[in-house]
Amino acid sequence: MPRIQAEKGKFVKTGDVEKRRDAVRREFRRGWEAYRLKAWGRDELMPLTGQAKDPFGGWAATMVDALDTLWIMDLKAEFNEAASAAAAIDWGNTHEKAVNLFETTIRHLGGLLSSYELSREPALLQKATELGEMLYIAFDTPNRLPGFWLNFDDALKGKQVAGIHDPSASPSSLVMEFTKLSQLTNDPKFYDATDRVTRFLLGIQNSTLLPGMWPMCLDFQNEAVHDNTFSLGALADSLYEYLPKMHALLGGLDENYETMYRTAADVIIKHLLYRPMLPKQEDVLFLGDARVGAKIELSTESQHLTCFAGGMFALGGKLFGIEQHVNIGERLARGCGWAYSAFPTGIMPEIFDLVACPTLEACEWNETLWKPQNNQKLPPGFRHARDPRYILRPEAIESVFIMYRLTADAKWQDMAWDMFQAIVKYTSTELANAAVDDVTSTETSKTDSMEVSYL
Repeated sequence: MPRIQAEKGKFVKTGDVEKRRDAVRREFRRGWEAYRLKAWGRDELMPLTGQAKDPFGGWAATMVDALDTLWIMDLKAEFNEAASAAAAIDWGNTHEKAVNLFETTIRHLGGLLSSYELSREPALLQKATELGEMLYIAFDTPNRLPGFWLNFDDALKGKQVAGIHDPSASPSSLVMEFTKLSQLTNDPKFYDATDRVTRFLLGIQNSTLLPGMWPMCLDFQNEAVHDNTFSLGALADSLYEYLPKMHALLGGLDENYETMYRTAADVIIKHLLYRPMLPKQEDVLFLGDARVGAKIELSTESQHLTCFAGGMFALGGKLFGIEQHVNIGERLARGCGWAYSAFPTGIMPEIFDLVACPTLEACEWNETLWKPQNNQKLPPGFRHARDPRYILRPEAIESVFIMYRLTADAKWQDMAWDMFQAIVKYTSTELANAAVDDVTSTETSKTDSMEVSYL
């Protein structure tokens, strides 16, 4: 495999970096202690009231998902306490009649596997294997493709079927965790189960309404495709994200992931990528959606969720030797960082709309084309913010992190620090951090929610 990260000697530590790291660590500990005192063993802390809720089966999702962070931050006492509690989780004890297969896989199974790989604590792998065995049941359908939900009663009665209009990302984003579980246990059945989904995706990739991409929803039950909307946002995002990562995880042994990535990337660049019209002509890119009718139409509505794509393109470019993709990844990551800085809170909205240039090259600013809607006071270039919230999403900072590790360029650290400071300023509560209702104004309010992925 080619080298992905910059050479070790290029990374320079400074006093500012140490101070910033300590600040991030302190902020994490503040939220962790609040969870520990107010919501221990529950899925989520409610950061305004100090109450708790269980949207993910009641299996301590925040605790499990944060295990690797505890280890990375060298909070070993906290890690040991949380690992002991995680090892005692009873997967058979839940108030739910069905659990979301995708969410349980990425949060619980992923959290256990990553923390095991870091710590080599055997109890965590044992707990991950128990969960993997339970989730494996979801593939017990007539065509061995899983549904969106793992319904326990249907599973017991042998009545499970795949969905006819399920988010394309959901069954397609189990493969990394299941593959890693097979690698760690030497049991190929987990990899085999999700590989069937990969074979389905491979088989239909070039026969969709936008050949090369998969639409937002798929008919997994009949192994067919009908949808006409294509996106790297909600419902489809991690399907694409996992392609280069799976190539790396398998050491390049399955060439299909490279083929699928290259094919999809070409179509994404041609039909979804756009450069916004901006007064200062910043060299940034964003992703919209494509809808296929009589012709292919680009919607320039962008989502915070799509900010993962900067890291995806940069990683894919490094893995497969495609310098254009590294450049696109940098411009996408820079775009999300710019969008954060453009708003008065220093945070970008969940969903927003920009005015696109005719090509990916710079275009002149045209005031008449920029028409903010609904009387929103938006920065120049932004036409609308359909969802002005910030719900503690991680995608933008992930791409910034990847770009830093690929380049060792301190500008990415500075960008991340600006993002962190803004997030702390506007999301902090007495206990932890909360989602924000409207990032387009400094006079905003908070929602009593702290998503699992935040810590």
